[in-house]
Amino acid sequence: MSLIGKEILPFKAQAYDAGNGEFIEVTEQSMKGQWSVVCFYPADFTFVCPTELEDLQNQYAELQGLGVEVFSVSTDTHFTHKAWHDHSEAIGKIKYVMIGDPSHQISRNFDVLIEEDGVADRGTFIIDPDGVVQAVEINAGGIGRDASILVSKIKAAQYVRNNPGEVCPAKWQEGASTLKPSLDLVGKI
Repeated sequence: MSLIGKEILPFKAQAYDAGNGEFIEVTEQSMKGQWSVVCFYPADFTFVCPTELEDLQNQYAELQGLGVEVFSVSTDTHFTHKAWHDHSEAIGKIKYVMIGDPSHQISRNFDVLIEEDGVADRGTFIIDPDGVVQAVEINAGGIGRDASILVSKIKAAQYVRNNPGEVCPAKWQEGASTLKPSLDLVGKI
């Protein structure tokens, strides 16, 4: 069942706020009131994961400029996140919040938990300021994500939210033409 158009479910978790170097509590309310990206990954101290999280950090300033907060999530603890942050060159660059999900509640809420392994799929969720999921990307474990594509998706989601009745076509870039669905367009695109 798709999570698109659904409000995120309640949760409470401990996290490592890498930007401030402290442990914090995060709930579903932390993801409301602004645009949020939730990036699930299988595990700390692995191989593809640090490349993805570093790439996400490389886009973090632009995402923040768009009013987006980033939350990474794995089934590791917040303590493990801090240790990884302290010992990995790639992860040491991270300034966003790293949520621990050892109970698997958040991974189950977002339907990305691989039950038999106790880890999350590579899932990315764009959440609007009302806490409603607007976009989902889920990759197999061996396929890393590209955060620059995420930036384009967020710009499109924000445009659509701010311009009711308009939609963004494939490969839409900020400032490009959009479409206004109507009977006149049927069969003409």
